[in-house]
Amino acid sequence: MTTNIATESISLEDLDVQDKPSGPVAAAIIAGGFGAFALGLFTILAEVSGSFNTLVTLNAGVGSLSGKAVFTVITWLVVWAGLHVALRAKSFDATKATLIALVLIAVGVVATIPPIFTMFAPAE
Repeated sequence: MTTNIATESISLEDLDVQDKPSGPVAAAIIAGGFGAFALGLFTILAEVSGSFNTLVTLNAGVGSLSGKAVFTVITWLVVWAGLHVALRAKSFDATKATLIALVLIAVGVVATIPPIFTMFAPAE
């Protein structure tokens, strides 16, 4: 005996499917945006402060980019973990999370453009 699955209608209640909170997804999206923002912030800080530039120079051959990248990843992971804990049982609008992330990414990208971050350099 064959059954035509295309004609059968099954509801989510019949499958006993439960909705999960969207907070962890929103946390990941926002944390990604914050990671881009952090890179822009660290780029400007390295330009403004000679001591910060020295601090983030983890490899002389690479220069301050080595530390900026490492500190950005650490910041991103910490923010992601914190937001995950804060939002893990909550629902969060995915559109709002995406808009927050896009604004943070835009600011972070703009802050890494040389004519922008050199505006913050001390006068010589």
